[in-house]
Amino acid sequence: MNAAMPPEGPRHRPLPDMVAAHVREQIMSGAIRPGEFLRMEPIADAVGVSITPVREGLVRLTNEGFVTAVPRRGFVVAEFTRRDVRDLFWAQSRLAGELAARAADRITVDELDEFSGLMTMSDAAIASGDPVAIGEYGHRLHRHVNLVARSDRLARMLASIVKHLPNSFYGSIEAHIRTVPADHRDLYAALAAHDAERARAVTERHTLGSADYVVEMLEGRGLWGDDR
Repeated sequence: MNAAMPPEGPRHRPLPDMVAAHVREQIMSGAIRPGEFLRMEPIADAVGVSITPVREGLVRLTNEGFVTAVPRRGFVVAEFTRRDVRDLFWAQSRLAGELAARAADRITVDELDEFSGLMTMSDAAIASGDPVAIGEYGHRLHRHVNLVARSDRLARMLASIVKHLPNSFYGSIEAHIRTVPADHRDLYAALAAHDAERARAVTERHTLGSADYVVEMLEGRGLWGDDR
């Protein structure tokens, strides 16, 4: 998986963003299904906010395609298909690949050493099987690459795509995709050699390799009851 910008702690996130993240998680986990109407009061209670930020958060989710506003009735969960998941990873892979290529061109010796240290910590987290640590160090490793690319606007574009999948997925993905440690080593080698095209290819492969796992995970959670 790839991470664009650092995650914000709950106290530092706008309330509508907290609402959007909560509802997005509920949709992606299968807790609420396409076609269900969303009641604002339970959402407000779950997040610990008033109704106003709930409404604003749901409006944001309409712009992302997760919910649909129905005049005089409220908000309903929109259809979310397997193809939507794969499209998210495809778009993410292209932007992350470009950032990795730029990082390979620009990385310094000190930055490469920092990547190596993060890679070591990520490997240790994977060996421990701790999904929280796996998610944290995987995020920090990919964020480091994106910062080394020195392309803030492109990284923010990637962040707008990454947020469509809940943060809780990332540790699970990095823990269960067996190629993750090898992919990290391949990326390190590409960065060390300043080989932009190899860095791009490794990053795209690494990101796209997560799509099928996420589809299977969502199927297991009962998100889809048909063959869409």
